Amino acid sequence: MAENGTDCDQRRIGMSKEQHNGNFTDSSLLSERKRRDREERLNIVLWRQPLVTLQYFCLETLINLKEWTIKLWHRRSILVSFLLMLAVLTATYYVEGRHQQYVRYMEKKFFWCAYWVGLGILSSVGLGTGLHTFLLYLGPHIASVTLAAYECNSVNFPEPPYPDQIVCPDEEVSDGSISLWAIISKVRLEACMWGAGTAIGELPPYFMARAARLSGAEPDDEEYQEFEEMLEHAETAQDFASRAKLAVQNLVQKVGFFGILACASIPNPLFDLAGITCGHFLVPFWTFFGATLIGKAVIKMHIQKLFVIITFSKHIVEQMVSLIGAIPSIGPSLQKPFQEYLEAQRIKLHHKHDGGVPQGENWLSWMFEKLVIVMVCYFILSIINSMAQSYAKRLQQKMYSEEKTK
Repeated sequence: MAENGTDCDQRRIGMSKEQHNGNFTDSSLLSERKRRDREERLNIVLWRQPLVTLQYFCLETLINLKEWTIKLWHRRSILVSFLLMLAVLTATYYVEGRHQQYVRYMEKKFFWCAYWVGLGILSSVGLGTGLHTFLLYLGPHIASVTLAAYECNSVNFPEPPYPDQIVCPDEEVSDGSISLWAIISKVRLEACMWGAGTAIGELPPYFMARAARLSGAEPDDEEYQEFEEMLEHAETAQDFASRAKLAVQNLVQKVGFFGILACASIPNPLFDLAGITCGHFLVPFWTFFGATLIGKAVIKMHIQKLFVIITFSKHIVEQMVSLIGAIPSIGPSLQKPFQEYLEAQRIKLHHKHDGGVPQGENWLSWMFEKLVIVMVCYFILSIINSMAQSYAKRLQQKMYSEEKTK
């Protein structure tokens, strides 16, 4: 399969060279025009053209809603089956009976898993830019559980309030009884769900490249065009970035499942290229998604989780705070808020839930809250800008098609 794909690429490259030397001598003008159009689209952002950006965003939203409605209408049987299943689940949810305890348990687990899957999708897809949900949500959650586990010498936090709030259990436990494996097991569900969400978020580049290859079209997508150019200039690539992208492409193309698994199992900013490569060379869906799911939701997630747990273990945190105090001149002033924050967390962990939690805040927690707000706002702005630029691309493509018909 990969050899056939390579032969097709070589024939396509040869045809493009013949066309360039023959009739289509204006290819450089066309590429220059596309470059200008791309730069024009990138200027459509809220801080430069607010009215145009908001107008294009609203129009693109309406177009997407119309397209989704048409797709749902064409799949009426699936939609009706889903609505019937939803009606049965709703009746089961509201009808009283002995099954309600299981319903409440499943409801809690479902929304907990859906929350982390959604955050994983946002981190991987991002609609133009990824929201770093591991740094903002999953990482702090694992760190909080780790600190609480070492403070309480247990991971049997009472539910509720866990996971909304962590409180030490009432039973007495001996010091040093907590293990690394117990903490890993405590946060495994949310970590694996987040990893599964990142795997789902890698599907759009795969489907885009696969559809383009099967239809023979050349989509106006920057990442796909970069991939096409990389294939054309594979032999003359000199810089490190191009060689790294070629290494990922060759690994995925030649090794297959285990190559995709290797790329997905390590922090890899070039994994979008792996998705485009798999789609371009028509790698089967379950080969790509299965390897991506195992790599991201199992292997990579355990590596990241283990790193956070070790980093926030009790003795390492105490050593870090003491090292901060050893910084000349500014060390003691920086060390104090960290000590106050850790002490406040210890008090909060041992405070009973029904009596209220003492409210204490220092500049560390204040800064983290503001950082979360800023990053979420930037993510929302990037969605608006990306959808506005998508509508501008529609207008440019419409202009190209009208010029061809003249």
